[in-house]
Amino acid sequence: MTIEAIDYPRTPLAERKKGSGNLERTGWVFMRVSGVLLVILVFVHLYSNLIAGDGVHQIDYQFVVAEKFQFSFWLIWDGLMLVLAMIHGTNGLRTIVNDYVYKPGPRKALITTLWIACAVEIILGIIVLVAFGVNPCIHGADSVSVCAG
Repeated sequence: MTIEAIDYPRTPLAERKKGSGNLERTGWVFMRVSGVLLVILVFVHLYSNLIAGDGVHQIDYQFVVAEKFQFSFWLIWDGLMLVLAMIHGTNGLRTIVNDYVYKPGPRKALITTLWIACAVEIILGIIVLVAFGVNPCIHGADSVSVCAG
């Protein structure tokens, strides 16, 4: 079992080995930056949905899809929150797999499965956001009176 050492963070660029730990370092930085962004995204999301206006009583299909998602700002906000949360979580799970799965074959299979699942969930989430942003009407649903006509 070989373990690659990550250069000390303050090692001058001229002394660093090319390609040593760059992916791990990039993942580490991404986790910090995305974590801060996610805190901001989530708290604004919670405030706008649960505190502003009528509070939790306003949350229904009409509010979320027909009113909130008619503004591109909220579609982009929720899409960014979805993408960052999925990649942040998957990168965290990748780190756990790297820590506890020692055999290269199973480790690579698990990490590949994680990233494929992440990509599928991001794609499905964006499809839902775009579909509701473009056409919020539910055709044939008698209990929901969101659409005119």
